[in-house]
Amino acid sequence: MSKTLYERLGGADGIARLVDDAVDAHLSNPKVKTRFENTKDIEHAKKMSREFFCAGAGGPETYTGRDMLTTHKGMNISEEEYVAVMDDILGAMTKNKLGADEQKDVLAILYSLKGDIIHV
Repeated sequence: MSKTLYERLGGADGIARLVDDAVDAHLSNPKVKTRFENTKDIEHAKKMSREFFCAGAGGPETYTGRDMLTTHKGMNISEEEYVAVMDDILGAMTKNKLGADEQKDVLAILYSLKGDIIHV
């Protein structure tokens, strides 16, 4: 039996490292840093991102946050900002030595959400 994406990402611990590295990258990325610096509770945002990744990758965790459209509605995120965030996530996956298949699978999931994130 093949491993789930959750298992291939290193389970909850691996996903937590991935989220932390991605958020750190967002905070230093000039294209999106102000969006993340202005987040009222960055630790809550990380917790929601961890839950989202874990649940979406087939883990046992339950996502308790809002849906993507509700979360991003009114933010008017541009295509450029979206791509910058995706690049940061790709960099975090590379830093965490995730394989090409895992990177492809994560990016496919995130790209499937694009319509609920940009220009809404």
